Amino acid sequence: MIFTLSDDETLVIDQVTRFANEVLAPQAAHLDETSTFATLHLSAMASLGLMGINLPEKYGGAELSGPALYRAVEQVAGACGSTASMLTAHFLATDSLHLGAGAALCERLLPDAAAGNTLGAFALTEPDAGSNPADMRSVATREDDCYRLKGSKCFISNAGAADFIVVFAKTDRAAGARGISAFVVEPKTTSGFDIGPNERTMGLKGGHVFSLNFDCLVPAENILGDEGTGFKTAMKVLDNGRVEVAAQATGIARAALDAAIEYAKQRQIGGHAIAEFQGLQWMLADMATDLQAARALAAQAALKRSTGQRFSTESAYAKLYATEAAWRIADQALQIHGGYGYTRDFPLERYLRDLRILRIYEGSSEIQRSIIARDLLA
Repeated sequence: MIFTLSDDETLVIDQVTRFANEVLAPQAAHLDETSTFATLHLSAMASLGLMGINLPEKYGGAELSGPALYRAVEQVAGACGSTASMLTAHFLATDSLHLGAGAALCERLLPDAAAGNTLGAFALTEPDAGSNPADMRSVATREDDCYRLKGSKCFISNAGAADFIVVFAKTDRAAGARGISAFVVEPKTTSGFDIGPNERTMGLKGGHVFSLNFDCLVPAENILGDEGTGFKTAMKVLDNGRVEVAAQATGIARAALDAAIEYAKQRQIGGHAIAEFQGLQWMLADMATDLQAARALAAQAALKRSTGQRFSTESAYAKLYATEAAWRIADQALQIHGGYGYTRDFPLERYLRDLRILRIYEGSSEIQRSIIARDLLA
C-alpha cells in the first residue's frame, strides 16, 4: 500500500523521529526499570504538538492524515513503548469527544487537550466486561441537572494523572449495547470518584493503568451526544485505536529487527560475523517480510480512516496481524542475541514484555478474528 505524506506532515514526522531518538529512546530503560510514569515526557511532547496530532486544526490539533498519524505513533513506540501507550490512551479520550460529543463540550475540553495542557483517559473495560462491553454494570441515572454514575472500571491507562476521563455507563440497563452512554468525568474536581493504585504490569511499566470506583455526580452537559449513543462512539474510537496499536507493534518490531541486524553484524563466531551465515540471513529476511506485511495492512486501514468511512474490518486486520507479527519478530530478535538477549543489558526482553499486552487490549486477537470472520460471512 503506497501513500504520500504532505510536506507539512513529512516535517512533523521528521521532528517526531528526532525527538524519539534523542529524548525518548535514552530514557526508555529507565522508565521500565523504575516504573516512572511516561508523563515525564508530557511537557516536551506538548511543546512539539504531539498531543493533538489526531485532532482538527479548529481545536488546535495538527489534523494529520491517517497514514501520517500511524507513522508518528510508530516512531514514538520504536523508541519507548510506554510513552506510546500514554499518548495513544490520550487519543482514545480526545477521539471520543471529537467523534461523539457536541460542539460545546469539544470547544471546552479539546483545545487544552490538543495543547498538552490536560491529559485524557478512556474508561470502557470493567472486571466483568472486557471483550463484550454490553455486559458492563456501571450505570448512569438522571438526577435533575446531573447524572449519578455508579460502578467500576479496570486497566484504565492514564487515569491516575488524567484531567478528564471518558466513562461509559448504562443509562438503560435493559437495552444492552444500545443502552450505553458516555460521559466526561473530571476526577480532580469530582467527589466520589476514586482511582486505585497503579497496577503492577508485566510490560509497558511507564504506561500506568488504574482501577476506578465511583458513585458521583456529573453535570448533564458532560454527556457525549444523546443517551444510548456511547457504544457506537466507543466502536468508532476503537477502530482508530486499533490502527494505533498496530503502529505501536510495528514500531517496537522495527526496533527489535534493527537491534538484531546490528548484533548479527558484530557478533563473531569462528572469525566470521554471524550475519554471514545463511540460516541467520533467512531469519532476518522472514522478520523483515513480516514487518513489511504488517505495515501494509496498517497503511490500508490508515488510508481508509482518512476517508471518513467505517473501517472496522481493515483495523481488525491491521491490529491482528501487526501484534502477532511483532511478537514473532521480537522473539526471533532475542533468539539471534542468544543468552545476551535474555539479559536486561539488552532491550530485547523489554520489547517482548511491552509487546505482549498489544494482543489483548483494545480488542484481543480473538476478537479481531471474530470481526474479520463476521465480515467474511456477512
